[in-house]
Amino acid sequence: MSVDRRSAPLLVLAGVVSVQFGGAFAATLVPRIGAPGSVLLRLFFAMLILCAVARPSWRGRSRSDWRTVVVFGLVLAAMNTAFYASLAHLPLGVAVTIEFLGPLGLAAVLSRRPRDIVAVAAAAVGVVLVSGVLQTSWDRLDLVGVGFAALAGVLWAGYIVLSQRTGKAFGGLDGLALALIVSTVAVAPLGLTSVDRWTPRDVALGLGIAVLSSVLPYSLELVALRHLARRVFGVLLSLEPVVGALAGLIVLDQVLAGAQVVGMALVVVASAIVLGARMRPQSPDAAMGPG
Repeated sequence: MSVDRRSAPLLVLAGVVSVQFGGAFAATLVPRIGAPGSVLLRLFFAMLILCAVARPSWRGRSRSDWRTVVVFGLVLAAMNTAFYASLAHLPLGVAVTIEFLGPLGLAAVLSRRPRDIVAVAAAAVGVVLVSGVLQTSWDRLDLVGVGFAALAGVLWAGYIVLSQRTGKAFGGLDGLALALIVSTVAVAPLGLTSVDRWTPRDVALGLGIAVLSSVLPYSLELVALRHLARRVFGVLLSLEPVVGALAGLIVLDQVLAGAQVVGMALVVVASAIVLGARMRPQSPDAAMGPG
């Protein structure tokens, strides 16, 4: 299927569904082998799959291209590790809310129209309601966990920028495959410390999580970012906690509260505002966006 500015949002939505269901399954793996081990399995299998599919070329790359892909790989490794580390200190909803401030902040900074500001504001309120952070007592907020989640949010914003740059510098999935090699090597020293606790079931679960949480969403997002402005992508990602809540209901039997349903509606409205703006006919220059 050919991808353009009209179909690119659908790739982002598919990536959101995939990564959130992968996260639900990862919630059963982290307690057994720890955050670094879980991240290593996820990145290692993702690297193997994408390298086999993309068969990236190592030749003909400029120094700037290599610098971009190396930094992208390091950000991927740090982003995943920081978020999983935050889960050891914070409730999941709180961690997701704090982390999501990264892409929301990026969307707000890059917005130039009142419609975008309204969408970002609605998405922010929706994320807070869906996460249940307002029902979490302050004594459960661990400053170390808050720091890790905030770091993951900053890195998530960096991931959006670097994924777009990598997609422009490398054809196909070459850049992503090379970045995952960097990520796997970076995480390996910490991740391998738990290898004595790995079971065949853990490894198999790590493979499934790699496909759902890394291979599919990173690939879809990289392709989509070739056709989407970063501010639009940032608001579309507001569907992450909504789909996460649904994945928790289906996989983990987590029941949604009334406030969470209201939050989901706000997030859907915010995403619809952005999708509607992208679907309207625009001049070629306007369609390109700022990124």
